[in-house]
This record gives sequence, C-alpha cells and structure tokens, in this order.
Amino acid sequence: MHLLRDEVWKSDPHVAWHDYTDVFGNVCRRLTLPAGHFALDYDARVATSGEPDPSDPNAARCDAADLPDDALMYTLPSRYCLSDVLAGRAHELFGSGARSGWESVQDICDWVHGHVCFTYGSSTPTTTALDVFESGTGVCRDYAHLAITFCRALSIPARYVFGYLPDIDVAPPYPPMDFCAWFEAYLGGRWWIFDPRNNERRKGRVTIARGRDALDVAMVTTFGLATLHDMTVIADRIELDDATN
Repeated sequence: MHLLRDEVWKSDPHVAWHDYTDVFGNVCRRLTLPAGHFALDYDARVATSGEPDPSDPNAARCDAADLPDDALMYTLPSRYCLSDVLAGRAHELFGSGARSGWESVQDICDWVHGHVCFTYGSSTPTTTALDVFESGTGVCRDYAHLAITFCRALSIPARYVFGYLPDIDVAPPYPPMDFCAWFEAYLGGRWWIFDPRNNERRKGRVTIARGRDALDVAMVTTFGLATLHDMTVIADRIELDDATN
C-alpha cells in the first residue's frame, strides 16, 4: 500500500483531459493528442511502508466455492495468460497437492525465476506466457504472465500488477529504471504480492494499476498512429525531511 502525497501532470502542448475508473477499479486519464510532437510528464511523491512486502507462509489456497465473486475472473485464461493451454504442464510441475497455497505460489515463482532469463528486447506486444515458457526469455511482465498462468491453472486467483519499484536496500549495480510488473495471488482471504522477476520481498513498491494481464493495464493505449520516441522512468527514495517539506 502507498499514500499519494502530491502529484503534477504536465504536457507540451497543453491539452484537455479527464479521468475515469475502469472495470478493474483503476483510475485512467483520457486525452486527445494533437498532431506532431507531444511530451507528457508526471511527477509524484508517495509514502510507502519501510518494511518489505508482507508475507504469510501459512496462507492457504481457497476452495473455488469459497472464492469471492470478484476473484473469479482471475482464475480464467486471458489474452497473455493461457492457463488452459499450459494446464497440463502446470500440474506436472506444481500440481501434487501436497503443498500449501503459499508454498505452491512460491514454488511457481522459484521455477519461473530460474527458467526465464531476463533479456531486454526478447518479447513483443504479442508475446504470451506460452511463448515465454517455450523460449525461456523475457522481461518482468513476461515473468509475471508465466507465473500468473501457472497459478490460474491450479485454480489460484492471480492478477497482474504494474507500477514502480525503487532500488531501496538493493545492492549495486543498479539496472536502468523502468516501469515494473509483478503479480498478486489470492490466498487466505486476501491478495499477496509475489515477484518472480526479483523473487524476493522488496521495499517501496508503488502500484499504478491491476488487471488480468498487461493488456488491461497498458501504460498508454493509443488509437491511430503514434510513435514513442523516448521514455524516462525514475523511482527514487527521498528522505523523510524532504518528503514533509
């Protein structure tokens, strides 16, 4: 969880916009881009917990009959998470039934973390979890898609999360900053963070949006021809005295 302290949106040239809430509860900004070059800048300060992602190794999977209605969609296949196609492999790898819910999801994260090699440019906007399973390469969204797919194949609700992940208490060298993707699994009556790309409990996550997969929470969705020329992402820790000024 995080608390938004303040935010500033800037665009060049300035355009009118409005916000709306999508079917997943995410706040989206809608605007019409003018012809020619357009620059968009977003800056915010947020307060996050100083503790690592919460965990509970005793969190159990829920029987399908006990799942809340709004979790059911996260047990189904989606555009990038082909849980029906990979169901057989999921049960071969993880489906013994002897492990608890938390242990099963962590087994999936361990396997995906070891199976997939992080490689920039290895995936495209159409790459699915099946593609990643077969190629063994991908970026953070691909790690999340594959882990989500295996969870859903075992009837564990899993949803895709997109946001910022600063390098708090992480030893150098630091990779170039970018938006990050992880996922949440529904265990023990609540949603828990899992991160197969880094495969550790991290500090300072800032969630932007949640959905079935990356298609639901694209950073930008455009209609018509639009070319991204440059993108810079910075997620840095600031000291408490600076944050309160």
